[in-house]
Amino acid sequence: MLDILRLSKIYPNGTRALEAFTLSISKGEVVAIIGGSGCGKSTLLRLLAGLEEASEGTVKLRGRRLHKPDPLVNVVFQEPRLFPWLSVADNVGFGLSHLAADKRKTAVAQVLKRLGLSGFEGRWTKELSGGQAQRVALARAIVTMPSVLLLDEPFSALDAMTREDLQSHLVDLWRDFGSTMVLVTHDIEEAIFMADRVVVMRPFPGRILAEVPIDLPRPRDRMSEGFTMMRRHLSERLVQSLGEQRTAEPA
Repeated sequence: MLDILRLSKIYPNGTRALEAFTLSISKGEVVAIIGGSGCGKSTLLRLLAGLEEASEGTVKLRGRRLHKPDPLVNVVFQEPRLFPWLSVADNVGFGLSHLAADKRKTAVAQVLKRLGLSGFEGRWTKELSGGQAQRVALARAIVTMPSVLLLDEPFSALDAMTREDLQSHLVDLWRDFGSTMVLVTHDIEEAIFMADRVVVMRPFPGRILAEVPIDLPRPRDRMSEGFTMMRRHLSERLVQSLGEQRTAEPA
């Protein structure tokens, strides 16, 4: 469904951020990307979103090449990036201008309800807490029912309780909407809780160190033995990646 073939990115200063990255992601699959700083996680996401141009390689969605922003691909960033001059409802409905007003209003109301924001339609973004603003950003990304949802550490700036709550909400929405999701995160527990497969990256340049399937039943229990064993296994892989990062970094 989403095919990444030998994707590389070399910046003008000569930095090789990503090298020959190859990965196939199935329809409806959730893939988490983890690794230390400098391993190319965010670069990969920007390339998938069409926000940057690859130096080499291709990205294909359903056999069609992606090389610029596409209406079938939405992105949620670490910061909500809402439009402060628009209300919550208008932020969420921004990508639904092709719909009649009543249908747009219904779609916005439904997704806000799913994210616990019923009654917030008329609020301004400056009136929202950090968690509420990120819920609005998620609603805006999901309401258009994209084929692919890209998430660049969307919960990292939130407190632990809000982060876990939003992770659960997003998993519930994923079950209903069926979008393919690619999640970049530093949080191993978040990766295990949300993903079907975790890709561990190595740095300088960014490459795949390991692909780890998460064969745990849903809904996932963070306190279960299986979850704990998977967290230990991924921690070992991440330590291995960070060890390679220290070796690869210039003196």
